[in-house]
Amino acid sequence: MPAAATPNPQAKRGVALLALAIGAFGIGTTEFVIMGLLPEVATDFGVRIPSAGLLISGYALGVVVGAPLLTAIGSKVSRKTVLIALMGVFIAGNLLAAIAPSYGVLMTGRIVAALSHGAFFGVGSVVAASLVPKAKQASAIALMFTGLTIANVLGVPGGTALGQHFGWRSTFWAVTALGVIGLLGIIFLVPRQDTSEGPGLRSELAVFKNLQVWLALAMTALGFAGVFASFTYIAPMMTEVAGFSAGAVTWLLVLFGGGLVVGNLLGGKAADRSLMPSLYVILAVLAAVLVAFVFTSHGQLSSAVTIALFGAAGFATVAPLQKRVMDKAQGAPALASAANIAAFNLGNAIGAYLGGLTIEHGLGYTAPNWVAAALATSGLAVALLSGLIDRRQRISTTHQSHPHHPVHAQPSARTNPDERLVSGTRPVSR
Repeated sequence: MPAAATPNPQAKRGVALLALAIGAFGIGTTEFVIMGLLPEVATDFGVRIPSAGLLISGYALGVVVGAPLLTAIGSKVSRKTVLIALMGVFIAGNLLAAIAPSYGVLMTGRIVAALSHGAFFGVGSVVAASLVPKAKQASAIALMFTGLTIANVLGVPGGTALGQHFGWRSTFWAVTALGVIGLLGIIFLVPRQDTSEGPGLRSELAVFKNLQVWLALAMTALGFAGVFASFTYIAPMMTEVAGFSAGAVTWLLVLFGGGLVVGNLLGGKAADRSLMPSLYVILAVLAAVLVAFVFTSHGQLSSAVTIALFGAAGFATVAPLQKRVMDKAQGAPALASAANIAAFNLGNAIGAYLGGLTIEHGLGYTAPNWVAAALATSGLAVALLSGLIDRRQRISTTHQSHPHHPVHAQPSARTNPDERLVSGTRPVSR
């Protein structure tokens, strides 16, 4: 009788990462799809578009608050259990949004769903990294975040079209269903960690005494502030400067989303080979692309090419930045990892605000790109500072481990030690 086939561990890890990516896809869709449904929501509840736009701000605030809070609450619970609970919160928030009888209840549903966002990506990053060897951890993190990037390519346009044809509530019902699929995937496909408990809240908080953790968070906030200072105003930039029709913006965003997917995967692979040098290059390329965008945005073909490069460079930073925080918070990475997701969202808010200031002051729709490039360059400067501190610490550790030997202990210039060993003689003791 033939022996039963042994499950392939690599395949099991692959389906576990797929389950995390499905959850990320649902979360990414619910975060951004509201942008395309603001007119429908505003009409349904009898509010102005700017008031409906606060549903985006409310979600971002929920991410910033929920990321460290829920991660801290779950610090003594197994990470798989935490992920299951977070998907439950996500489902509840979107279900509440789908049945919301008023604008206030819809806002509440958005905030509830957002509370799970940062903690899911923070804890999920740690779980994804634990599924693979250390040399492939950044790629595993990138694979989980692929769900978020694909949400921008498929989930957001699809959810927008669904909401426009069948009512905005249908989109939230669909996202709720995605949440259920993600929950089942985590329950049945993600393995439990070796330990039943995390390192504890005290250990998680202790990592914030490390300057390098704060520098990593600063890199994230500044780098993504650079992305959103430009991206937030890409629609008026394309219609008013490049001369595209309003309908063409959707396809430009799909092009941007395609860049996100490619950049995310390439950034993960580059970080596995060499983390900090990869960050230096990616942040420098991002800054250069943003400067170029000031000029290329005046032509349609050049704009389209730059948008794809912008998406690739912008999201190529994600896996390396997430891995950097986890490396510097080694031993208790979950809370720092979630804090990094909050830093991404803080950067989004800061970048959008600063980019908007340039337009308000009459500097034109391409001016946010200058601000974006400056922010990305600031992120690069912080990365270089962090790398310099790393090098100094390595040099200091090397000197402590290998103190200078006295001169008489050095081999004689006249006698090669290897020759003595070959000839069978032994060195004379002194």
